Amino acid sequence: MSTDFVVFISHQTLITALYLLLPILGSALLVGLLVGLFQAVTSIQEVTLTFIPKIAVVGLVILLLIPWMLDLVVGFGLLIFDQITQMGQ
Repeated sequence: MSTDFVVFISHQTLITALYLLLPILGSALLVGLLVGLFQAVTSIQEVTLTFIPKIAVVGLVILLLIPWMLDLVVGFGLLIFDQITQMGQ
């Protein structure tokens, strides 16, 4: 196993993880900012107000993006298995 192979696999792992997490974290961040702005404007300082919209939006984003996420993970798995078979040659 060469250093280039380890760097390639590490790079692909990080890129795949970022592709999977950015839509979820981005939507949670956007909802958090909107709820925080709403709380600042209306002077409502309820702590639990931020959790329910975030959970709902994150759940909806996950449900909508499950086919794309599964395709991405399966493609990554196939890439890893292909690289493993090429190492043995």
